[in-house]
Amino acid sequence: MSAQPEITTTGLPPAFPDRAAWGTAKQLRAWQEAALQRYFDTNPQDFLAVATPGAGKTSFALTLAANLLSRRQIDRIIIVAPTEHLKTQWAEAASKINIAIDPSFGVKQGRTSRDFVGIALTYAGVAMNPLALRIRTEGFKTLVILDEVHHAGDALSWGDAVREAFEPATRRLMLTGTPFRSDSNPIPFVRYEPDGAGALRSRADYSYGYGEALADGIVRPVLFMAYSGDLHWRTSAGTEVAARLGEPLTKDLASQALRTALDPQGSWMPAVLRAADTRLTEVRQHVPDAGGLVIATDQTTARAYADILRSVTGKKPAVVLSDEAQASRKISAFADGDERWMVAVRMVSEGVDVPRLAVGVYATSTATPLFFAQAVGRFVRARSRGETASVFVPSVANLLAFASEMEVERDHALRRPGSEPTEEDLLLAAERLETEADADPEKGEFAALASEADFDRVVFDGGEFGLSARAGSDDEMDYLGIPGLLEPDQVKDLLRRHQAQQVARGPRPEQAERSTHTELRALRKELNGLVGAWHHRTDQPHGVIHAELRSACGGPPTAAASAVELQQRIDLIREWAVSQRG
Repeated sequence: MSAQPEITTTGLPPAFPDRAAWGTAKQLRAWQEAALQRYFDTNPQDFLAVATPGAGKTSFALTLAANLLSRRQIDRIIIVAPTEHLKTQWAEAASKINIAIDPSFGVKQGRTSRDFVGIALTYAGVAMNPLALRIRTEGFKTLVILDEVHHAGDALSWGDAVREAFEPATRRLMLTGTPFRSDSNPIPFVRYEPDGAGALRSRADYSYGYGEALADGIVRPVLFMAYSGDLHWRTSAGTEVAARLGEPLTKDLASQALRTALDPQGSWMPAVLRAADTRLTEVRQHVPDAGGLVIATDQTTARAYADILRSVTGKKPAVVLSDEAQASRKISAFADGDERWMVAVRMVSEGVDVPRLAVGVYATSTATPLFFAQAVGRFVRARSRGETASVFVPSVANLLAFASEMEVERDHALRRPGSEPTEEDLLLAAERLETEADADPEKGEFAALASEADFDRVVFDGGEFGLSARAGSDDEMDYLGIPGLLEPDQVKDLLRRHQAQQVARGPRPEQAERSTHTELRALRKELNGLVGAWHHRTDQPHGVIHAELRSACGGPPTAAASAVELQQRIDLIREWAVSQRG
């Protein structure tokens, strides 16, 4: 066996012809050194590295590229990334060790300046002309770096293009930091092995999970601040529904409840954004440049959330929209500055490096494990010991499950044609059907009518802490006021202490004279709770129960009903319960 190159603490081999030409390399982390050693022990053509967001995949990949260049094992580099912004981010990172990458390369131009040793393009760019890239790849000893390689499985055409373009590459390095989805599209150049259950599962050459990175102090622990609340909406079929976010609902109703909560015209989002800004203020007492990010579903709601934040903070937040020419520049400016908030749709969901992000608001209706992990990954990069991240999420069962399973590692399960769809398949299908239903001219439009937010609980390190509390209450402030610099054990101890104090205090005494708003809110909450209980007893839909109560008692929908009308409906449904027991 031939001798393998020695890996030094800088990541550059001792045989490197001109070490100064590459600039000053950073000290490698232990996992990066181990992954490099694994690579050179096997000297593979294809290598898949799975590492949690924030662990340093880019540094690892560029160090490996420097090694291969210095050994004359490659002489060109092609980097493929999911977005335009990430192309530039890769080029800037490479320039720090004097590897010149052209992020503006266009497939149609065919050539680039001799000053560049490589190019960067997107997966969509590869699909535009894979044959031209194949010719380019064949013409040199080429290293292809496929960043967030699961995107090559997003569409069959993308996967085919990646395979055609880079099949003749001398070396291929695949990177991902998020769980692969389960589908029937194989990811090019990824190795699959039988899992014993009749399916094939991806096999990584080196893995470094969130749990390991957390133990090593490379990533931050995440506090998930979950918010529930009372909601009222009208379906596209014209049925009015009132429910509580987080209570057991059908998939359709749960999706509609989430959309209602995220509606910027209701009271839920403003309350959650105020809470998130309060949390950011606390964190900035310890980390002065800490920033916050709101991840929105679409551009319209992104702008509306920005208006709410402006009214809360007195300052206009940065708004990043994917179709804006200046989007990449805005992200870079925010990363280098000290502004409090940025609002984005999908631009900052994956791979984008803004280390000062410490507080997030997950305000998107996309609820798949892959997207959730990508989004949360924006907040976990640690800069100093004791930093924590806080992500505000709707109290929805699947999102809370994702939050409690942060340390679970997932491979790509390749399903056989005709096999049963996975939960993620069903979620994606439900989102598509919902969008199609809203666009159906034969039906009415979905409408969010009213929403109120309540603090529900904190999910941390797989555990749940806290009891439901009114937004803006002292109980909520106990959790929002957790110091921004604490060790994970200290965070857990403090959460337990707050929960014990909350239990010991018991229900807060109501004010002698409640405002009309508070009184109506309490009555709506009680009514919705009773409707939920009746639904579980009878299997009648929530909307049907509300309609029967309204028909029997008279009056407008729940959101517009008076205190007297709400009390009449409460009394009636209680009578139903008594009659059924009798």
